[in-house]
Amino acid sequence: MKIGFIGTGVMGKAIVKNLMKAGHELTVYNRTKAKTDELVAAGATWADSPQAVAKVSQVVFSMVGFPADVRQIYFGETGLLAGSQPGTVLVDLTTSEPALAAEIAEQGQAQGLGILDAPVSGGDIGGKKCHFNHYGRWCS
Repeated sequence: MKIGFIGTGVMGKAIVKNLMKAGHELTVYNRTKAKTDELVAAGATWADSPQAVAKVSQVVFSMVGFPADVRQIYFGETGLLAGSQPGTVLVDLTTSEPALAAEIAEQGQAQGLGILDAPVSGGDIGGKKCHFNHYGRWCS
């Protein structure tokens, strides 16, 4: 599956590594490009914007720091909503605001997108313990 991932900090990097181990094709974006270097060296593809990630992905996960960051990567001029095609699934893993999640869902559904709000916790240890295969996700 072609998966995009935005936000390759401590947890995001660990999740991307596990997705790649499961055989998925990953395209990554992070505001600080250097935080993707290890992932690109391991086989992920760098994209220069959330929009560019969405254009090549069937599913896009986002995990950024704050609600303002979520708003920017979804609604910005080069954001996810600008690059997603109908049928794309967008999953926000950021612990954010319910009203913002509802706004993203409303706009995304109007564009024919699948939208999921799925905040996570556990830091880098939680990210390393989650594994993926064609049946879904499980954490040990």
